[in-house]
Amino acid sequence: MLKTILFDLDGTLLPMEEPRFLEGYFGLLTRAMAPHGFDGKELVAVLWQGVAAMVANDGAKTNEAVFRDVFARAYPDRDADDALALLETFYRTDFNRAAACCGFNPAAGETVRELKRRGFSLVLASNPVFPRFAQEARLRWAGVDPADFSLFTSYENFSFSKPNPDYYRAILSLRGLAPDECLMVGNDAAEDATAAGEAGIPVFLLTDCLINRKGKDVTRWRRGSFPELMRVIDEATGN
Repeated sequence: MLKTILFDLDGTLLPMEEPRFLEGYFGLLTRAMAPHGFDGKELVAVLWQGVAAMVANDGAKTNEAVFRDVFARAYPDRDADDALALLETFYRTDFNRAAACCGFNPAAGETVRELKRRGFSLVLASNPVFPRFAQEARLRWAGVDPADFSLFTSYENFSFSKPNPDYYRAILSLRGLAPDECLMVGNDAAEDATAAGEAGIPVFLLTDCLINRKGKDVTRWRRGSFPELMRVIDEATGN
C-alpha cells in the first residue's frame, strides 16, 4: 500500500531551466566570495569537483565530509571550516536572490499540502549535494512548507547521491519502508526515474521541466504534470 511520496526539488517542485539557474546562482556566489579572496572561476571549478566527488561517494563518509575534503585540497592555505562557514552565510542570505532565476507553479505547493492532508509521509528526495538550509530555501521559493516533509536528504545526512540506486535504498532503510510503499516523483529520466526504479520504487515522471540527457524511452513510466500525478495516486489508493 502506498504510504510515502518522494519528491525531487529542482525541476519538479521548483520549475527551472538549469542553465539559467546555474548562471544566476554562480554569479551571486562568486560576487559574495570575491571580497574574501576567492577567484570566481577557480571557485566554481572547485564546487563542480565537490559535486563530482559527492556523486561518486561510496557511503564511507557523509557528502558534507567528502565536499570538505575537496575544498581543503583545493585551498590548502585556507582553513576549510572558515571557508565553509562563508559558504553557509551565502546560502542563508544572497542565495535567496537566485529565486528570480526559477519559475513558480502553484500546483506544487497545493499538491504537497493535499498529500499531507491525506496522511501521506513526504520525503524531499533532492540530490544531497546542498546543505539542508539551501534545500529548505528552494522549497520556500516553490511555495512549499519545509515542515511538511518528514525527511530531507542533504549533504549533512547522506552518503550517497543520485543517480546511485543506493541513494534510494538508504531512504527506504531510514524510513523502514518497502519499495512498493513509495512513489518517486521527479523530472530527470536518469537520476529520478531510472535510479529509483533500480531500487524497486515505482516512479512518476513529472514532464513540466523534463530532463532526458540520454534520450531514454520515457513511455515506460507514468508521467505528466501534477493533475496526472494525483490521478496516479488516487488509482494506487483506490480513491
